[in-house]
Amino acid sequence: MTTFAPDSLALNRKLPLWYQVSQSLRASILGRSPEAPLRLPTEDALAVHYGVSVLTMRQALKELETEGLISRHRRRGTFIEPSAQRGAPVRLLGSVDAIVAQQSGMRTELLEHGPTALPPELAEFYPELTEVTAFRRLRSDEETGEPTNHAWNYVHPDLAAAIDPADLLRWPMTKVLRDAVGVRISRITDTVEARLADPETARLLEIPLLSPILHYTGVSYDEDGRAVDVARIHYRGDRFSFTVTLEA
Repeated sequence: MTTFAPDSLALNRKLPLWYQVSQSLRASILGRSPEAPLRLPTEDALAVHYGVSVLTMRQALKELETEGLISRHRRRGTFIEPSAQRGAPVRLLGSVDAIVAQQSGMRTELLEHGPTALPPELAEFYPELTEVTAFRRLRSDEETGEPTNHAWNYVHPDLAAAIDPADLLRWPMTKVLRDAVGVRISRITDTVEARLADPETARLLEIPLLSPILHYTGVSYDEDGRAVDVARIHYRGDRFSFTVTLEA
């Protein structure tokens, strides 16, 4: 049976090989012609094609399977999903320390914290819970005192009990969970989108109602793949930028 022919790839040794292979194969799949075969070559053949180990190739394929671009069938092979969503977000690789650095260096006021009903829009992250522990903070520029962002963190109750609120005046939640509570954070998924300031956000950030803001959602997962924290942060549009550097 004829198999799909992915594009070639020049590997960059500064980035994980599985990540580069998954993104290259992803681009090949989404850019394929309508008449291209749906069956992928075997793991061994793909590993030879990209010049990586079979284990690396397997990890790359697992990433694409999780995204829904391919399906894998024992003894039958691996196939491109014809109905795969072409507009799926691209995953950009970074480090947990980069998130910690981005959230550090501001004066922080803890506005409130305690148990709260799980917001319906967060149910996908905490399907087994009806209640989480919320921490609400206001961050300001240390020199001018000007408010820069308003943050909510919705933390798994099992972990929230171990958090010292005083630590949140010094450190971002990610650092508190990792270094003070001992959570082994495996990944954080970030989403940044433009919104308009609601009355409460406008008041706290000292901006006019309906001013443009950047809304950040960061979901932290432990090594078992369980969501442990969902951060929802409103940044003043005139005080925050989001830059991604990609190496060729």
